[in-house]
Amino acid sequence: MDVLLLSRLQFALTTAFHYLYPPLSIGLGLLLVIMEGLWLKTRQPVYHQMARFWTKVLALTFAIGVATGIVLEFEFGTNWATYSRYVGDVFGSALAAEGIFAFFLESGFLAVLVFGWDRVSRKVHFFSTGMVCLGAHFSAIWIVVANSWMQTPAGFHIVGEGMKARAEITDFWAMVFNPSAMDRLFHTLCGAWQAGAFLVVSVSAWYLLKQRHEDFARASLRVGLLAGMLASLLQLVSGHDSARGVAKNQPAKLAAFEGLYTTTSRAPLMLFGWVDEKEEKIKGGVAIPAMLSFMAHNDVNQPVTGLREFRKEDRPPVNLVFQFYHLMVAAGLGLIALAGLGLFYYWRGCLCEKRWLLWLLVFSVLGPQIANQAGWFAAEVGRQPWIVYGLLRTSAGLSAVVKASQVLTSIILFSVVYLLLFAVFVYLLNDKIQHGPEAADLSPSGKLALPTREAA
Repeated sequence: MDVLLLSRLQFALTTAFHYLYPPLSIGLGLLLVIMEGLWLKTRQPVYHQMARFWTKVLALTFAIGVATGIVLEFEFGTNWATYSRYVGDVFGSALAAEGIFAFFLESGFLAVLVFGWDRVSRKVHFFSTGMVCLGAHFSAIWIVVANSWMQTPAGFHIVGEGMKARAEITDFWAMVFNPSAMDRLFHTLCGAWQAGAFLVVSVSAWYLLKQRHEDFARASLRVGLLAGMLASLLQLVSGHDSARGVAKNQPAKLAAFEGLYTTTSRAPLMLFGWVDEKEEKIKGGVAIPAMLSFMAHNDVNQPVTGLREFRKEDRPPVNLVFQFYHLMVAAGLGLIALAGLGLFYYWRGCLCEKRWLLWLLVFSVLGPQIANQAGWFAAEVGRQPWIVYGLLRTSAGLSAVVKASQVLTSIILFSVVYLLLFAVFVYLLNDKIQHGPEAADLSPSGKLALPTREAA
């Protein structure tokens, strides 16, 4: 088998599995700040109960996220040594900043967040919650900056030639604020906020269906739906901004997103279809006239560059990118509709009677994960055949000594280990959901509920 294909599959597998957890940690971190802030402001005990329950879930997602993320750093050195040498100076600074400003901040205050409820004051605990949330967001910032530099490199020059060539930073802030970084960061954070919000929505809806912890579930569902709707609407805005950036900086990727082969004025926005890459056309497609030109340029009369403007060897796999991109968009629009319906019936006071909608809300937890995964695949596969856009081809970034049999063996082993980790995560998460929020966390005075001897 081809070592390049296997190495790409290995990295895709490990990254996709890891990326299930950081968005949950980021989103839950923000929601915990909101929940604990509401408790401090209103002194309503249910918000205290909510904050303590979701803290346990955050701790679980953080632990699995750390365990699965370590593998990725080793893969850079084992499978992608040439690439690592090429971008080492750039990635080294970004990942060092992530470790110093994000991981240590988040992990340091996580202990106070999880174990400090009955040991520190309310203000100190709330400060710790805020620092965990901030650390999780800092982590996203530096990882997205590093990845965005691969999409739109800036603030560097090339030192050396041939196999010894490497990118060296000349302007750190130009590297950080590379042309796609801020748009992609906002888009990524909105997806993370959605992931956290709809996890809260899902569990709360399940409690209402089972008629368990109903006061907790209603309050938690209200916070989750409001956060989910806001994040989903912001995601729509950030998607528009990202499309404009891709049109400017990576026109081949945008053309692949929409299966557009011919440069077209009043270019249509495809809703769905199947791209025939041999005939270079879309079959069974339905489109909105001129909408792609508007998305890319804010002007329906502006032309959008087609794939025929690029050599075939410089084009990404068009149909694959097209399908991933449209799956992401469909999932995002579906989440807006679900959150809107949920809020409509909630404010009318009859959501609990709509069992069909509650079941949809239970499964809504899958929506952000599908959208995040599909969006990541669309962005990364859409960059092909470049590992650093316009500078280094993916095929040139491989380690010279790694054999296909070794990569295949590691894929099998990683798959087994990750399936076991996922089973552990699902088991522990289900156990926490089945156990539910602690009744002892409710305090009529709104103060911290000290553990009783029976609870201990």
